[in-house]
Amino acid sequence: MSLYYFDHAASAPRREEVAAAMAPYQRGVIGNPSGTHRAARLARRAIEEAREEVAAFVGVPARGVIFTAGGTESCALALGGVIHRRRLSGEHVEIVVSAIEHHAILENAERLAEDFDNVAVRVVGVDADGVVDMDALNSVLSPATALVSVMTANNETGVIQPLHAVREAVHTAAPRAVIHTDAVAAAPWLDLTEVASDVDLLSLCAHKIGGPVNAGALVQRGRITLDAMVPGGGQEQGLRGGTVDVAAAVGLAAAVRLARVEREANVRYVTSLQTRLAAGLSALADVEITAPGARKLPGHVHVTVGAVASDELLFLLDQDGVCASAASSCSSGAAVASHVLAAMGVSAERARGALRFTMGAENTEAEVDFLVAAVERAIDQLRTRF
Repeated sequence: MSLYYFDHAASAPRREEVAAAMAPYQRGVIGNPSGTHRAARLARRAIEEAREEVAAFVGVPARGVIFTAGGTESCALALGGVIHRRRLSGEHVEIVVSAIEHHAILENAERLAEDFDNVAVRVVGVDADGVVDMDALNSVLSPATALVSVMTANNETGVIQPLHAVREAVHTAAPRAVIHTDAVAAAPWLDLTEVASDVDLLSLCAHKIGGPVNAGALVQRGRITLDAMVPGGGQEQGLRGGTVDVAAAVGLAAAVRLARVEREANVRYVTSLQTRLAAGLSALADVEITAPGARKLPGHVHVTVGAVASDELLFLLDQDGVCASAASSCSSGAAVASHVLAAMGVSAERARGALRFTMGAENTEAEVDFLVAAVERAIDQLRTRF
């Protein structure tokens, strides 16, 4: 059976160029980058060249790149690093997050507030399209705000957030606050050199752009004072102890290099697939495109289907070889409602039939047409079973 892969936002296919770049660092003698002998120096050179590549992708100096084991750790370091440092002053500090953030943000923010009496979390709502409510954001910003985290684009719906407006609001009402963005979903599609100009900290993940899993980075635009969340050893400017995985760093660098070179062509092509898929799905009975008027990442088409359940739809699609998901990759397979759709005001009944299709440059028009037909068959089968 052929495989029709429409789940790039969960994990993009590993690029051959990435695998080739990583290969020399996955077997044989791999020096510890902290050492002094020749093998260690070679490893350290590979790490620093990878750091420069990632820095160029985001438009910051190389010293601003801190390698992590993925996007979740990057987000945890951003929130924890800022809040642990600020709370030591004894003052009351607040974390401001949007209601549609990834669980890596929401759960880390909640944990910090649970652990420390002088830390609180303020959650900002979104409109019906899933765009952060700027009036609500302005209403919670204050001198106590230590960190504001708003994702570049939502990983479920693909809706792009107004980071420039967020920056202006924060600089006016909470000038001491650090601005962080989770750019994991946006990295394949948006120019992060522009995005980074609006934020202080930015989180990246390799496997969403054709790189390896367990590889990511926290990127600093300026000198941000952070506390280490994994102390020990002094690696990564003392902010992330432990030996850096040379192969993972090299794989991340290869992935961002390809993304930068191919972005313009990929955006044009995948946008055409997005338009084709959205038109095909919206023509089906009681299938609604989520946030139809919002600006979205090219690879995303999110829909809700009336009178059926997403897990049943995904089961039937899987029988046809279609790989897709119902929500974010961290929630796929779990019988939980999407907090993103709930924040957008989508009813629980409607959200029950949510589907997320995410694409890349290797998808084709023929695959899109097959997907539309497969979704129609699945819906018809479920609606006629009684």
